[in-house]
Amino acid sequence: MKLTIVGCWGGYPKANEASTGYLLEHEGFRLMIDFGSGVLAKLQNFVQPEDLDALVLSHYHPDHVADIGVLQHARLIQGFLGKKSPQLPIYGHAQDKQEFAKLTYKNITRGVAYDPQKVLEVGPFTISFMSAVHPVPCYAMRVEAGGKALVYTADTSFKEEFISFAVGADLLLSECNFYGNQDGRGAGHMNSYDNGKLAKNAGVKQLVLTHLPHYGELDQLVSEASSEFEGPVSLAKEGLELTL
Repeated sequence: MKLTIVGCWGGYPKANEASTGYLLEHEGFRLMIDFGSGVLAKLQNFVQPEDLDALVLSHYHPDHVADIGVLQHARLIQGFLGKKSPQLPIYGHAQDKQEFAKLTYKNITRGVAYDPQKVLEVGPFTISFMSAVHPVPCYAMRVEAGGKALVYTADTSFKEEFISFAVGADLLLSECNFYGNQDGRGAGHMNSYDNGKLAKNAGVKQLVLTHLPHYGELDQLVSEASSEFEGPVSLAKEGLELTL
């Protein structure tokens, strides 16, 4: 299972970069997790939009879904140019009916409601969900394939259930929108110490911090998380590739 960071910024994209978007590949299947602002432009450095096989969404805040409309247009236009692709399934929760309806567009994309209480099979991937702590319905994901496990926290403040959800994961891709001296609970986000404690208590193999803030010295997030977790800690960045 190969992970490529396409975008990693929280709230909005840094200049010339992208907000949340992650490409997972296994056995030739290409799955995008979230698809925020700037992701489509950056994705084309790694794979063409018409070559994606599926998307799965944590929630409907713009920094996680803003580029779905232009993805739909890209696949439509490529079809006119002769690159016909199958209808693209976009998996999302149906608790926001207005946003879920936007996932279906002509015969280009099709919204598929996942049940957060059940395991979802997408290509070679098995995805389990857990409700996050965020101002809107949002779901963390545990993605497994080839005997490896990636846990993506999505947007959330810390809760104890994350420890058992992430236990033993090969990679914890975890939101870190706040520094250690800040309390992100009111905004539904974690800080660097939350991340370190989660990684330590869940016994994950490595921690990658994402959904990054637009201020401060980002390396401080790594040092603060590392004060709690002795394993490898790194910052997400565009183009970072990790093979599990």
